[in-house]
Amino acid sequence: MKILFLSVGKKHDAALAEAITDFTSRISHYAPVEWKLIPADAIEAEGKSIIKALDERDYAVLLDEKGIEVDSASMANLLDKRLNASTHCIVFIIGGAYGVNESVRARANAVIALSKLTFPHMLVRLILAEQVYRAFTILKGEKYHHS
Repeated sequence: MKILFLSVGKKHDAALAEAITDFTSRISHYAPVEWKLIPADAIEAEGKSIIKALDERDYAVLLDEKGIEVDSASMANLLDKRLNASTHCIVFIIGGAYGVNESVRARANAVIALSKLTFPHMLVRLILAEQVYRAFTILKGEKYHHS
């Protein structure tokens, strides 16, 4: 299963890029992983670009503050279910500053929230990459996660 992080906005902030790259590299030990950035635009245009980037076989997970709040074990469970279902690619979608077009929400297979707190867009990228890495270590029974 491939992991695709699809994010609206500009390239990774220099202050966070090294950490994002580090966790992305760690994830690559478990699955192929890629970041794809969608240029910020009007919500409708962003939505079209997001939908265009998705393959019909992809399992799309939209990050949204109104989504179901997940913890690290739930994230691991989500990945485990997708691995067991032989999912082609799981795509984590980080929308723009003003959310996403309804077409993206309708296409999403799951809508999750990382927290009830509001984070800067670039920090969400880092938190998501770390949590996906953590989820893989939970599934593999590795020492990174302490429950």
